[in-house]
Amino acid sequence: MNANEIEIELKESLVPVEDYLAAGVHIGTQQKSQDMKKFIYRVRGDGLYILDIQQTDDRIKTAAEFLSKFDPAKILVVTSRQYGQYPARKFADSIGGMSKVGRFIPGMLTNQRISQYVEPEVVVVTDPIGDSQAINEAVQCGIPVVALCDTNNITQYIDIVIPTNNKGRKALSMIYYLLTREILKSRGVTTSLTPEDFEIDL
Repeated sequence: MNANEIEIELKESLVPVEDYLAAGVHIGTQQKSQDMKKFIYRVRGDGLYILDIQQTDDRIKTAAEFLSKFDPAKILVVTSRQYGQYPARKFADSIGGMSKVGRFIPGMLTNQRISQYVEPEVVVVTDPIGDSQAINEAVQCGIPVVALCDTNNITQYIDIVIPTNNKGRKALSMIYYLLTREILKSRGVTTSLTPEDFEIDL
């Protein structure tokens, strides 16, 4: 790959590649699933699998384009992961969607009798492992699922996979920020939000 090709790649990405790297979006786990193999760029000396940033960037664009086809009020974002809660809620608030952070109440998508019952048209999950209940219920109801998937995730019931570090605070902030920005952009809305706005203060 020559310098010109690298230039083109950087220009077309949503943020400079250095920003992705600084947020640790590419750093996976020491496990890889068969499903996620195609998103892995290489394995590091310490055994951590590294995700392909180009694919992450492409998938964020695809997911944002897909999500922007839905009524924002019908988009539900779910996360049980601690570091995902603030950025997920910020994402939902910014686009006018719904969020369920913390413990997912069983039956939320399938049992009309419970007070927390909601009828989304699409579900976004932060981690298919921690958010498996939400995925199972979405599948039962025929609701498409967009998921942030790390190197160890199984993607069987996921309609759109966004390959990313789904455990790191900065990585989750970056992904939810870019999804927000791209969805708003598709509506002709420019935003002054930054990745830092999606990051919880520790």
